[in-house]
Amino acid sequence: MVQVQDIDARGMQHCETTALGVLLRREGLDLSEPMLFGLGSGLSFIYWDSKSMGFPFLGGRVKPFELTRNLAAVLGLELVVEETTSPRKAWHNVAAPIDAGRPVGLQLDSYHLDYFSTKVHFGGHVVAMYGYDEQDAYLVDTAPQGGAVSTSLAGLARARAERGPMTARHRSFTLTAPSTPTSPRDRIIPAIRTCADAFLNPPIANLGHRGIEKAAGQVPKWLRRSDNPREDLPRAAVLMEKAGTGGALFRNLYRDFLAECAQLIDSSHLRTGHRLYAEAATLWTQVAELVATSGESGNTQHLTQAGALLHDLSRIERDAMQALSMQG
Repeated sequence: MVQVQDIDARGMQHCETTALGVLLRREGLDLSEPMLFGLGSGLSFIYWDSKSMGFPFLGGRVKPFELTRNLAAVLGLELVVEETTSPRKAWHNVAAPIDAGRPVGLQLDSYHLDYFSTKVHFGGHVVAMYGYDEQDAYLVDTAPQGGAVSTSLAGLARARAERGPMTARHRSFTLTAPSTPTSPRDRIIPAIRTCADAFLNPPIANLGHRGIEKAAGQVPKWLRRSDNPREDLPRAAVLMEKAGTGGALFRNLYRDFLAECAQLIDSSHLRTGHRLYAEAATLWTQVAELVATSGESGNTQHLTQAGALLHDLSRIERDAMQALSMQG
């Protein structure tokens, strides 16, 4: 068995921040999950629907791997990304760093991982890999998925080769910290402003605060939009709460990031943003509960209430980001 020694196989809530935590702790940089998420300007919103989709999708973060690129840029990390269509080259790109004593991040489709109990295709999943033997790969995934886990090499190969939405071509990556690391505290304000500017000025109406407002108008129609509301609506609610990193479409993580920042930087703008995101997180959980209840009962009144809360959320998050954009 080949294994990177002294790995801190700490599973967090979100897959990408979990993998980043493993790689950065190996580099001597131990940051909380909210700080990783916030410094990577990870918060966003998207309402996505099309004729080819069975049911609309609500997302609360930036697209897969954007957080990693943002974090590397903010902290001055050397990010080496490998992509290939060759399975043989793809394996070399992973085995070589591990043989040299370095863990590797992988983007893949979670459907093919042995330890995943729920078999759903998701090509934007990210794990850290720290070892392998003749049969299995040894990974670190989120705490809900087990933290330190293993999967067959054959399953890993299928997961990395899968094509479809949000997939990458056998993507693997390593991170190297500079000899004189950038202080995370010094990069908080630029990261917050980057996130706020993107949220306040989305290029299309499906994104940012405009996307939440769009969702406010569309969610009340979801019983008519679905062919199977008793299944589709509760599933959407579960995705909002479980795939939203423990609830509230990642608002919990950003709330905690802002709280951590407010302990480091004395700023009324930070305190305002934290207060408003604490309120938003609670309301997003209520929206999910109303969506699930409507699907189970067939009562449109719950969706009407959810739409009203989404109108409030669009305003609350816009106000929060406007305050945060004034930071510094």
